Amino acid sequence: MNAGALLPWVVWLPLASAAVLLLWTRIPRAGVTLLGVGSIAGAALLTAATSLQWLGAREPFTVVLWQWLQLESFAPRIALHFDGLALAMTGVITGVGALIHSYASGYMRDDPRYRPFFAYMNLFVAMMLVLVLADNLLLLYLGWEGVGLCSYLLIGFWNHDPANGAAARKAFITTRVGDTAMAIGLFLLYRELHTLEITGVLTAAPLVWADDTWTPTLVALLILGGAVGKSAQLPLQAWLPDAMAGPTPVSALIHAATMVTAGVYLIARLNGLYLLAPGALAWVGWIGAVSLLLAGTAALVQTDIKRVLAYSTMSQIGYMFLALGAGAWQAAIFHLMTHAFFKALLFLASGSVILACHHEQDIFRMGGLRRALPLAFWSFVVGGAALAALPIVTAGFWSKEAILAGAWSGGHHLWWAMGTACAFLTGLYTFRLVFIAFLGSEHTHAHDEDIWRMRVPLLALMLLSVVGGAIALPLSGVLPDDPAKPASHLPEILAVAAGLAGIALAWLWYGRGAEGAPAATPLRRLIQSGWGFDALYDTLFVRPLYALARINRRDVVDQVYDGLAITLMWLHRLALKPQNGQLRWYAAAMAAGIVVLVGAAQWT
Repeated sequence: MNAGALLPWVVWLPLASAAVLLLWTRIPRAGVTLLGVGSIAGAALLTAATSLQWLGAREPFTVVLWQWLQLESFAPRIALHFDGLALAMTGVITGVGALIHSYASGYMRDDPRYRPFFAYMNLFVAMMLVLVLADNLLLLYLGWEGVGLCSYLLIGFWNHDPANGAAARKAFITTRVGDTAMAIGLFLLYRELHTLEITGVLTAAPLVWADDTWTPTLVALLILGGAVGKSAQLPLQAWLPDAMAGPTPVSALIHAATMVTAGVYLIARLNGLYLLAPGALAWVGWIGAVSLLLAGTAALVQTDIKRVLAYSTMSQIGYMFLALGAGAWQAAIFHLMTHAFFKALLFLASGSVILACHHEQDIFRMGGLRRALPLAFWSFVVGGAALAALPIVTAGFWSKEAILAGAWSGGHHLWWAMGTACAFLTGLYTFRLVFIAFLGSEHTHAHDEDIWRMRVPLLALMLLSVVGGAIALPLSGVLPDDPAKPASHLPEILAVAAGLAGIALAWLWYGRGAEGAPAATPLRRLIQSGWGFDALYDTLFVRPLYALARINRRDVVDQVYDGLAITLMWLHRLALKPQNGQLRWYAAAMAAGIVVLVGAAQWT
């Protein structure tokens, strides 16, 4: 069977399993596990088979499933496109996704809503695969919105707590702001280029906009709005920390391997458009550079184990945006892959810690967990080392080094400096978390509840977090080449030294654990809240909207229609007045009508 025949089944398997799990309400729990985990594992195997066949020829191919609709010249297809970039993305989504699903089958084993959980998870994976395999931007947008819907369902999965529902709504509404900008960008793109096929857009754009920089810049900025929403970058980043309300496997899937990387993928896929709009590309880099520093400082003062990882995710996505802005396209995707390995490992290990500590998430109430939870401890050591880019021995080092080298070689020295500063912060906040939670005296009694379905994914991700840097992604010909490495090794040495300095300082401060949380000063509270963006948006948008709603609680628009209805009813009652059943009134009306008609005839 050729690669083209296998590719549709990569999407069909998780989509079909989601449909079965949603509709078959009496399926046994073992059947849920088989469908939920098995379908994603099967998709991973099919992805591997498709990739091996594709690597033999290295020729992009498109599988057309059917014609979606036909409106004059607008005829989008349901079609899947496979090339080196699609290979990298589908490998991450299905491979890491299968490990997360296996872990989730153990983590959620006692949850009464086990079946809908896996239905939502599989639907999420299917929509993400549609997003990265779509050969046109309309189908990509379908997957984009499908991912947003599933994230709402998964973040608010434990909806018995109103705070979880609020977090889900916040994520959904915030990302919709970016999605609206993206939709407008797609409308403008079709108006100008008369196509939404990705290859057609990249071919036509240089011809149509040969002497126009304003229009491609506007389109690129609008599409960037969608990217920053999904990838939780400034100014639409506020939803990500609250999204930790979902079950921990959800955090691993959405915030490590899939949804938050969608914006990076979108910009990389439309690289030809952004090369025509250097102003928009500069915005990509600046957004990433500022986001990574803002999130890195916020991670430094968090006390919730998952919120530390959430801000870390925002920071690492910032590195990817910085790389895209600096023209290090392949380095951005490389870091996307390695980040999926070590961040999924850290999230899943945090789930083991949370279960063992009876759902305690405050790191200052843990401490001394190294002996009670050896696998979680070593998972955090390996994943934390990769996150902090420990030289040579971790996957994170090779991808982060490629990003900073690309920024330096591309002449973006300030971005390099910001990335290097964040490397110091990353080493500090990562090992602050490790040392506080696992070293020092034990503050809570922990009981290891891992089973083999949870342990195997941790071991596999530990291995990938170490050797993943040796994976060579086939991105040549799909993405532009990265800037050549700098002649001097000084930028690389300084970046490595910054990360090691952060680890050393973490050891100096927290090497013996911590006895309690530090005092909550006003500055610490500001940084801990993500630099006050929630309060800012609450002041600028939420409160004014609530005030308008209170003023308009009777709904002015409804009152207009109510007034129209009342007027018509009054006219109706007025018209009924002469219809009283008395013959003399009817005769008088007829006589009056005759008089009026005769008078009108005489007048003319």
